[in-house]
Amino acid sequence: MKKISFLFLLFLFLSCPAIITAQVQIESGSFGANTNTKGYTLDKNTGERTVLVEINFSKPFNIKPQVLLSVTNCDLDAKTNVRYSVEATSVSRDGFVVKISSWSDTKIYSIGGTWLAYAE
Repeated sequence: MKKISFLFLLFLFLSCPAIITAQVQIESGSFGANTNTKGYTLDKNTGERTVLVEINFSKPFNIKPQVLLSVTNCDLDAKTNVRYSVEATSVSRDGFVVKISSWSDTKIYSIGGTWLAYAE
C-alpha cells in the first residue's frame, strides 16, 4: 500500500509542473464590413458575393490558434431573404481572414461581429 501511495504522489509531483506551466493564449476583437469597405459587393446584384476582412493579432501566438466568430449586427434589405455565412479562413499564428459571403438576391448593407482566438 505504501508503494502505491508513493507512486501516486510521485506521479502527482511530476505532472504538476506541466499543469501549472501550461498557459492558454487568448485574444479577442471585433470585425465589420459595410458599403464603405473596399471591394464590398454584398449589397449589389445577385448570386454568390464575398468580402474579406483581414485580422492581425496584436501578439503572434506560439502555435496556430482556434478561432471562434459570432455575428452581432446585420443590416439587411427587408425585401429579400436572409442568406449569409461568416467563417475564419487562412488562420495563422499572426492572424486570419474573416470571409463573409451572401448569395441569391440577399442584400446586406453592413455586417459585424466579434472573434475569439485561443491556443494552449
